Amino acid sequence: MTLEPVALGLLAAPGWAGLGLGVSALAAFLVRHPLRLWHSDVRKGKRYRRTALALLVALGYGCVGVLGFVLAAAQAQGPFVWPLVLAVPLALLQFSYDARGRGRNLVPEFSGATAMSSVVAAIALAGGLPWTTAAGLWLVLAMRALGALSYARAQVMRARGVPVNPAPAYAAEVAATGVLAVAALAGLSPWMSVAGMGLLVVFSAYTFALPPVPARVVGWTQVAFGLLMVILTALGVRVGL
Repeated sequence: MTLEPVALGLLAAPGWAGLGLGVSALAAFLVRHPLRLWHSDVRKGKRYRRTALALLVALGYGCVGVLGFVLAAAQAQGPFVWPLVLAVPLALLQFSYDARGRGRNLVPEFSGATAMSSVVAAIALAGGLPWTTAAGLWLVLAMRALGALSYARAQVMRARGVPVNPAPAYAAEVAATGVLAVAALAGLSPWMSVAGMGLLVVFSAYTFALPPVPARVVGWTQVAFGLLMVILTALGVRVGL
């Protein structure tokens, strides 16, 4: 889900500005781990060898992110900052959960994925696409994250031998598909994105009827579905479907 916004943005609106934003987005994702380690040590009043190193690595990623942002600002064909600003509260929510060791809950995971998805809207605006298209792309990836996270959490629990009711996962996927259908009717999102989410619902019904599979298999299938959603959505934007 980290690469999907960058890939979709560059397919929908290729250019140097999008590349710069993509670099910034990846740096922002990578900075989470060393920053979390540093914050955890400082909060506990501890100082280890890793504490200073984690801060140094975080600053390095931060510098890369700033350079990418400068490239984007220099090459942008339109204002692109607003999606990133709107995503800040979601990113802070995720970080607050991470700092307390609760980052694997559904709320912070969805918040973080939605915040990262704002990058596709920023790349679209920087590439000169209208705000309606940018908002639609952001919505597609946010709904994709909702469905994927709900499905993956249920399947991983099954893999661990925990009894699972798949109804909440189905409900999340159907709701995400419905939201995208409404957005498509309003001209915001491509109908091909709706088709992609619909395929996830069908795939879920099939896999929940089978025995559990290892967590890594669940992860790779979601990577494949993410790639499919990116391709279908980019194609839908290009051809107007």
